[in-house]
Amino acid sequence: MKRLMLIMLVTMFFMAAFVGCSSEAANADKEEEEVYAVVLKTQAADFWVKMKEGIEAKADELGVKVEVYAAQNEEDTEGQLKILESLLNENYKAIGVAPLSPVNLIPGVVAANEKEIYVMNIDEKIDMEQLKAQGGSVIGFATTDNVAVGKKGAQYIVDNVPSGSKVAIIEGKAGNASGENRKQGAAEAFEASGMTVVGSLPGDWDRQKALDIATSYIQQNPDLKGIYACNDTMALGALQAVINAGKLGEIFVVGTDGDIEARESVQEGMLAATVAQDPASIGAFSLEAMVNAVKNKKQIDPNIEPEMIPIDSELIIKE
Repeated sequence: MKRLMLIMLVTMFFMAAFVGCSSEAANADKEEEEVYAVVLKTQAADFWVKMKEGIEAKADELGVKVEVYAAQNEEDTEGQLKILESLLNENYKAIGVAPLSPVNLIPGVVAANEKEIYVMNIDEKIDMEQLKAQGGSVIGFATTDNVAVGKKGAQYIVDNVPSGSKVAIIEGKAGNASGENRKQGAAEAFEASGMTVVGSLPGDWDRQKALDIATSYIQQNPDLKGIYACNDTMALGALQAVINAGKLGEIFVVGTDGDIEARESVQEGMLAATVAQDPASIGAFSLEAMVNAVKNKKQIDPNIEPEMIPIDSELIIKE
């Protein structure tokens, strides 16, 4: 019995030693081969799938390794922070983050900086004032000019409906920077053109919520002529409300992102247009900035202004 116990203890010791060595070896490998990490919002939408593909393609081009993570959904702010925090002891050269809100990843970014890990801000802007106040910084910010995106989408409605028409906006999630900027751009375009904005409500990036909001807009404004939605998921929900009301062709619905389903809807003559972003390029330029920061030993300093990397958008209409 004692002999058996001794054998078991020795076995457990060597297993623990092996696991410890394996973990240390994995971290050592990351040190040697330049491994980067990226934490995205989600992988449940075409936009983020394309961004992941762009990141991985750029990694192949640059000869580095990248590991991409994502939150379970766009409501999982705490889960996304936990993912980031779990990466801080893995010897990544730099970490890219697309936060679910302007503030949810700030503690993780600050902790990364304390470990001298570069952080790149991707697509959704971190609240730089709060980040700096807590002693954190990012090396850069890559995104589409979302005010311009909103203006571009709204302007297409303006150009295709009678002067002074009633129009509406379906916003993203309240407080979300990209959604707020798109709403701002759309509102500015509508107001500058003399349109009457009858409503602007948050749809929380949700198709059903957008359908419900659009249904209400249409019921309260039978002469409504256009709806701009801050992403394609909501635009498709709004489109369904238009179809349900028997007003297809009377109400122009324009979305944002250029998702596959939205593009197909545009070519079928259903959705009026979508403002396509280039998520693959956003991801690729972000990774390249991370690699360059490591290569050039860029200083981590809250007082240094992050590099801005603007990515163009494109209006997709029926061919």
